[in-house]
Amino acid sequence: MPYTYTLAWQARESGMPLMRAMWLHYPRDPVARNLGDQYLWGRDLLIAPVYEKGATSRKVYLPEGTWFDWWTGDRVNGGRAVTRDVNLSIMPVFVRAGAIMPVDPVRQYMAQKVDDPTTIRIYPGVDGSFTLYEDDGISQEYLKGVASTTEFTWNDREKILTIQPGSQQAFVRLENRRFRVELVHAKNSRNVIYTGRMLKVGL
Repeated sequence: MPYTYTLAWQARESGMPLMRAMWLHYPRDPVARNLGDQYLWGRDLLIAPVYEKGATSRKVYLPEGTWFDWWTGDRVNGGRAVTRDVNLSIMPVFVRAGAIMPVDPVRQYMAQKVDDPTTIRIYPGVDGSFTLYEDDGISQEYLKGVASTTEFTWNDREKILTIQPGSQQAFVRLENRRFRVELVHAKNSRNVIYTGRMLKVGL
């Protein structure tokens, strides 16, 4: 939810769509430019819908770089096509190395209260950054600028995540915000409390 909600904010601010053709982020890749059966959800998620009846596998093209299987966390080298087993519950989803993915506990609507913290998944391999956008989830106050942004920056060499206030700070969701920071593939995680001041988290 927080990733997609942020994408909706990006669409409003810049016109960049949530669902993006492969060529939008990989214009120099001749294979990606000609693909019409997979797409990017934002910059970081690659989605390959299964559209053949009874399919048990799906060929997916991964642009150059490192990618991670969303479901297993397995690391996969890009610049080639891979075959992913599928069934009725699994559609191929891959995450770009360097992605920082906020993942909330399951909720049915944006303003629903949940007790568990937001998980910040870091997909290592290269440096990365993500701006998390939040508002109250129920009103039109965001049109008046009542919203907040939080900046996440990943230093891959030092394995440090920096969390700090973004440019918009007119809405405070929680005074002491709990995050579970998780380094995918390495299976390292830490629970932290973010108070609105710069916080560095080593993993």
